[in-house]
Amino acid sequence: MKHSYIKIILTLCSLPFAFTTQAQIVSSDETEVIITDNQGNEEEIDFPEAMNEDVDSLLSLYHSQAYLSIDENCQMRDINPVFSKEVYIERLKSLPTVMEMPYNEIVQTFIDRYTGRLRRSVSFMLGASNFFIPIFEEALEAYQLPLELKYLPIIESALKPNAVSRAGAAGLWQFMITTGKDYGLEISSLVDERRDPLKSSYAAAHYLSDLYKIFNDWNLVIAAYNCGPMTINKAIHRANGEKDYWKIYPYLPRETRGYVPAFIAANYVMTYYCEHNICPMQCQLPVKSDTVMVNRDIHLSQISEVLDIDLEMLRSLNPSYRRDIVPGNTTSSPIRMLPNDITRFIDQQNAIYEHRADELLTKRSSVAVTMDYSYSKKTKGRRSRTYNRRSKSAASKSVTVRKGDTLGAIAKRNGTTVANLRRLNGIRGNNIRTGKKIRVK
Repeated sequence: MKHSYIKIILTLCSLPFAFTTQAQIVSSDETEVIITDNQGNEEEIDFPEAMNEDVDSLLSLYHSQAYLSIDENCQMRDINPVFSKEVYIERLKSLPTVMEMPYNEIVQTFIDRYTGRLRRSVSFMLGASNFFIPIFEEALEAYQLPLELKYLPIIESALKPNAVSRAGAAGLWQFMITTGKDYGLEISSLVDERRDPLKSSYAAAHYLSDLYKIFNDWNLVIAAYNCGPMTINKAIHRANGEKDYWKIYPYLPRETRGYVPAFIAANYVMTYYCEHNICPMQCQLPVKSDTVMVNRDIHLSQISEVLDIDLEMLRSLNPSYRRDIVPGNTTSSPIRMLPNDITRFIDQQNAIYEHRADELLTKRSSVAVTMDYSYSKKTKGRRSRTYNRRSKSAASKSVTVRKGDTLGAIAKRNGTTVANLRRLNGIRGNNIRTGKKIRVK
């Protein structure tokens, strides 16, 4: 899906396909990488937005997530080892995937970012993946898609269900509103199913399946997932019909040039994290959960307080409810909880619905109108006088006396009488002056 990005500058060998020539990283920092080769050619690509998290904000996020905690038993040193290019090539080659995972200097750059600056983010994602990956695999398997696509949300959202990009894409799979609705996701002020892990995963699998029917190439599919199928078709046209991602590469948007390398790097780091001394965080989200359907509006705080369930846990299990309100009055709506908690909910649902309802569910279904009748009468009188003045103004009509006009001729033209003209204009006799205005109504 569409994202905002921070630029990195890569100096590569000649495109359209030039990743076999030896390249060298000559400088690197958090936002810029410069790679040069013997030809000194330059090319610009972008990091996906999810790969540009500020480390301090990530640490704050970890502490705020009730379901993730640091594994105190992990004894690996926080040092990123250095390996030869041949090691990375062999590891990528050994991944059990249908999709190709080739090595080049761009892929290496993304691997370095994940195993270096984003080590803590990877730790977070490894912990969260214990809950999310089985959901992704279930949806992908339903559409008979390669299971390695389960790592697409790594580069889309860093596995944060409530992630929102600067472009407005939301959820684990970063659906835009239009695409989300096209694939059956409900999006309203209270509900955003782009944030629902299960429903958004099935929508994403459906979308990926449709893209494969168009391109019949998985690299092009995930590139199209980023920038849209029309953009990929334009790049193919500019590349004289070539349908190899690495050959249409120079004709792609900068962010899409980094998208496939980022996907390869995500598959690498989620498989070989131990070799880079990255400790997964511990996930307390239950693997087994179930849903109960409600047909009345209810606030997650009502459930949390009556059943003594951690509110953050409830929010984590139900991320699609944007304001903690489950709109059961609109349609029968699901709430995900532990199986034992569902039993307790059913037994105590009346008490839950009544608990702090006036305080938490403040949207009124009907209201009484209070009137100040003395004020109303005064207002009515003023309006009546204004209306009468306007009515009189609208009813009056004047005409200009033409040369040769008589009162009789004017009266005939305007459907009135001479007597009425004399009364309206205070005329005595029959004398009228050319050019003068006289009232006819």
